[in-house]
Amino acid sequence: MKKMMLCITVLLLATIFTACNTTTKQKEITLSEVTRSVFYAPQYAAIELGYFEEEGIDIELQTAWGGDKAMTALLSNKADIALVGAETSIYVKHQNPNDPIINFAQLTQTDGTFLVAKEPNENFQWNDVKETNFLGQRVGGMPQMVGEYVLKQNGIDPHEDLELEQNIDFANIPSAFLTTDAQYVQLFEPTASTFEMEGKGHVVASFGEHSGKLPYTVFMTKTSTMQEDEEMIEQFTKAIYKAQQWIDKTDSEEIAKIIQPYFEDTELELLTASVERYKQQESFATSPILSEDGWNHLQTIMEEAGELPAHAPYNELVDTSIAKKVMQQ
Repeated sequence: MKKMMLCITVLLLATIFTACNTTTKQKEITLSEVTRSVFYAPQYAAIELGYFEEEGIDIELQTAWGGDKAMTALLSNKADIALVGAETSIYVKHQNPNDPIINFAQLTQTDGTFLVAKEPNENFQWNDVKETNFLGQRVGGMPQMVGEYVLKQNGIDPHEDLELEQNIDFANIPSAFLTTDAQYVQLFEPTASTFEMEGKGHVVASFGEHSGKLPYTVFMTKTSTMQEDEEMIEQFTKAIYKAQQWIDKTDSEEIAKIIQPYFEDTELELLTASVERYKQQESFATSPILSEDGWNHLQTIMEEAGELPAHAPYNELVDTSIAKKVMQQ
């Protein structure tokens, strides 16, 4: 009889435990990324390695194909969190929103674009771009502002020393480079490496290496979300931090294998090369903390491009309290 009662008790406990597990509900979060790029490898790794799931989060990932579109999704409540350039939060601040945007975790810490030339040039010098047709990025976006900053640092006036085109939609820039007489273009990975492999372009320089550390792409949300669902933001940040640490300690080929579902048309060898380029120039942030020095450098670049509406104080648009808590844990 005692054995029977023990068995019944064990079965009951097992049933209760199973019921508890099946009723545990994952928190659904809509995340809007500005574009699809190997540059965001830690984000994809966090999804594929189950780090979000471990934190009780079910991610619905949307690709906005543009910083303005990602921000619109966030402001219109179509996204809970946006992965986008930090400059967008500065633009929104000066529109006096009722629910200000807060940057709470950094994903990348350098520019992610490469200078691609139509013709090979093993001895490239920045002066080579003078008096050429240069296909730039969208006005007011970080790629374009960093591009102009690097050119100026090398003694080139982007609006006087070359033919600068800035009227192409972000998603159409790669195809425009192939179909126009543009001799140079700024491209993200894996597009830059793809063009190189196919003989359609040649990577001659890295804007990330020449522009220094800055909070290039960050996770942001509304102030109300930070206040009303701090636990969710903490869980999200934990998952990102785990992925950042994994990326830092893992070789490029293994990372490429994990994130390949997000780049189905890109061969593993090419994807590996793209990841390696970013690892070599330390583009992937190893912690979610957005530094004040980086924030100020970002505004210097914006100011030099003539795109800074007004100085945006670090402590008004950046909240590192959750990131620091996560790292202490």
